[in-house]
Amino acid sequence: MIELPGRRTQGHVDLLLLAALAEGPKHGYAIARHLDEHSGGRFAIQEGTLYPALHRLEVDGLVASERTTVAGRQRRVYTLTANGSAALASRRREWEQYAAGITGVLGEAAP
Repeated sequence: MIELPGRRTQGHVDLLLLAALAEGPKHGYAIARHLDEHSGGRFAIQEGTLYPALHRLEVDGLVASERTTVAGRQRRVYTLTANGSAALASRRREWEQYAAGITGVLGEAAP
């Protein structure tokens, strides 16, 4: 399992959060669970990374949030904005180009 720290991998964390929200609105715990499940248990995001990143994305206008009450508990639910969808598409293309470059270099290396 790879723990996702905020500072060193901020761009990757943002990309993963935007991708998780592309499937629909989620509260923080559901986002963390989504990342864990969809990465096959390889990514774990801590609260100390998750919530500051969501706040930063909200300040940047890429996500919006609202407080809701579910079973008597208040939760903040996050939603991808139109700007967030555009940022996700752009960052996804950047990641695909980066990954293709890494794969190309690794593929050339002799074992």
